[in-house]
Amino acid sequence: MNRFVLAFGLAAIAGGASAADAVGIPACDDFLTKYEVCVSTKIPAAQQPAFRSSIEQMRSAWASAAKNPDAKPALESACTQSSEQAKASAANFGCSF
Repeated sequence: MNRFVLAFGLAAIAGGASAADAVGIPACDDFLTKYEVCVSTKIPAAQQPAFRSSIEQMRSAWASAAKNPDAKPALESACTQSSEQAKASAANFGCSF
C-alpha cells in the first residue's frame, strides 16, 4: 500500500481533513493525520471535542504560516516538535504514532 493511500485511509477513518485542508508541509500533514486517528479511536468521546479543536487550530495556523515561503523551514521544525509533545500525552490513551 503506498503512502498516499494509507494517509487517505487514515484520514477517512478519522473523519479527517480533505487534501484541500492539507497544510502542505509533509511533517505537519503526517502528524495531523496520525493525531486525528488517535483522537478518533483512542480518546474518550467526552474529551474528543477539545482535542479536535486543538487539531483544527494547529491546522489553521500552520496552513496560514505555510503560505509564507520564509516560514516553511521553521514550520517543519514546529510540526516535528508538536508531534513529539503529542506522542507523550497521547501515549496515556494508548496511542502510538
